[in-house]
Amino acid sequence: MGHLVGKDIFRELGRKIDGMETRAPWNDTLHAILKELYSEQEADLVVKMPYGLSTFAELEQATVIERAVLRKLLDGLTAKGLVVDLQLHDEFHYAPSPLVVGIFEFTMMRLGPNVKTKEMAKLFHEYMEGNDSFLGANFGQGEQISIFRALPHEEVLSGSDYFEVLDYEKVSTLLADNDRFSIGLCSCRHEKLHLGEKTCDVPLEKCSQFGYAADFMIRHNLSREVSHSEMADNFARSREMGLVLGADNVRKNVKFVCHCCKCCCGPLLGISKFGYPNAIVTSNYISEIVDAPCIGCGKCAKACPINAISMSAAANPEKNRKQDAQVDTSICIGCGVCALKCPTKACILVKREQRVIHPETTFERLMLQCLEKGTLQNQIFANPKSISEKFLSAFIGGFLRLTPVKKALMSDTLRSRFLTAMKQGVARQGKGWLTDV
Repeated sequence: MGHLVGKDIFRELGRKIDGMETRAPWNDTLHAILKELYSEQEADLVVKMPYGLSTFAELEQATVIERAVLRKLLDGLTAKGLVVDLQLHDEFHYAPSPLVVGIFEFTMMRLGPNVKTKEMAKLFHEYMEGNDSFLGANFGQGEQISIFRALPHEEVLSGSDYFEVLDYEKVSTLLADNDRFSIGLCSCRHEKLHLGEKTCDVPLEKCSQFGYAADFMIRHNLSREVSHSEMADNFARSREMGLVLGADNVRKNVKFVCHCCKCCCGPLLGISKFGYPNAIVTSNYISEIVDAPCIGCGKCAKACPINAISMSAAANPEKNRKQDAQVDTSICIGCGVCALKCPTKACILVKREQRVIHPETTFERLMLQCLEKGTLQNQIFANPKSISEKFLSAFIGGFLRLTPVKKALMSDTLRSRFLTAMKQGVARQGKGWLTDV
């Protein structure tokens, strides 16, 4: 490893991870996390990898690492979830894992004698919640594109809206559209358990994966394979427990759904505790209190995972209640958990006046996330060996980081054109299939 002498490879790795769709600001805690999870050789490999999905042959060319050594390093990294290997188009493709969803989740989902779960829980908590830099870097500029979106509980939609709910916001459609399922430990709940902060009775094993994501999780013992009926039962129990369903923020090929409680879930705490309302993107619905049947019991307010419902003294003393429920529409994520607990069906989900446009595919979400985070250039110019690409990456990156440019490309007027241009660019590279992932 003589080539590693004279430089802190973990600092280089930190820069690599910070250049992905989830920003990872550097500090001593991140340094400690990376040193615990990666060997120096593994860190060196990830630094040399392109940001996007690459075949084994493409990695050989990009990293110039001998085939047998490269295979051994990749096997070790994928087993830990630090590199993902997805079987797409009958071939495995590899990519470095971002901090979220990736390094944090897969580390806290692993079990075994060699996993320092308690120590890692403390480090991740210190890094992600102990100061404002991580949340601020990812949500501090009013970002619109989170990894997660709220999946509404269909059972609490108002009458007319129930028949108009879009397929991608239905659990029933999600289950029908996939043929492979897995369930694993909830990383957030597992972390809070080891910190002594888990106050709920929700089981640790809840996190759900589908399709090729389930295949990845099963192959690396990060989750166990389950049947369609067991997955359906998992969702039914979550409904009974009043858990928030946090789905992959895409309309096609949803890969995961988290079953979230308000005491443990990082994104929910990002809203309720730290004040970042876009940590979870809203569904196309919003909570509404129907006045007549409301008895002012306050169960909706108690159930709300982000404190979006408050109780105040009844405005009309002639009503048969002492309190009125009020919904803060500026932060309500439209999950429907409040309505699940309403004994009189006064609390319901109704359509938002303005439809929320969720990314169609993972490709779209990734492009939009990176645009917002100022890292899109790393997806466009992905070859870390190329001097010309490094120059273009720095030049284009500086241009795309300009606030007016980002706002224009994210606007309703130009967003579709921007995504079309990105798709055309990928197609010219012979990887048009990526746009359907």
